[in-house]
Amino acid sequence: MAVLMLAMTAGAAAQTTTPQPPPSGALQPQQTPPLPGATPATPTVPPAPVGPPAPGQSVVSPPPLGRVFAAEQGLIFNAIRPDKVMDFETVIAKLRAALANSTDPVRNQQGWGWKIFKATEPGPNGSVLYVFVMDPTVKGADYGVARILSEAYPTEIMDLYRMYTGAFATAGQTLINLQPVPAPGTTPAGTTTPAVGVTTTPAAGATTTTPPTPAAPATSPAPKY
Repeated sequence: MAVLMLAMTAGAAAQTTTPQPPPSGALQPQQTPPLPGATPATPTVPPAPVGPPAPGQSVVSPPPLGRVFAAEQGLIFNAIRPDKVMDFETVIAKLRAALANSTDPVRNQQGWGWKIFKATEPGPNGSVLYVFVMDPTVKGADYGVARILSEAYPTEIMDLYRMYTGAFATAGQTLINLQPVPAPGTTPAGTTTPAVGVTTTPAAGATTTTPPTPAAPATSPAPKY
């Protein structure tokens, strides 16, 4: 009896410790070692989602690129929707005040030479045409309306910018640099003429020519009577 119990215990131990061979055709998991010099990949953390701004916080978009003139005179054409004329002129009134009341002397100079006209004829596609005449321009100064308004009215810029951009009937403004055309017979810009009575000395090595002396007029013999 003891021998039978010992044999049954040994058989049970053999069944629990001896691994069973896999069935025919089963795939075995394999582990491939990393390549020499390769850096093991680290799990990436997804970026945190950007939430909406806090209550009361306004997001101000940056103003568009500046408008700088390269000539001493210039024009800017503004084609405005007929139903947005009041909005545009409200913004223009704010612009005039910003230039006049600014503590920046450059802005004051811009305001002195900045004239605004409204065309009596209809503009493109039935729009209302406003023309900005800069005479003279301020070299290097930014004539971007949105930038000037953002400097003067930082708390109102969002509403003003929305009114300003929503008033255009076209994609935007048209900026033109002007160059004066000299009248016939006048000296073009950049050239000089010697003053009266000023003698110029020829350069070294230059050959000068002396104008010939005019011959005396021929005289006819006196008539004989």
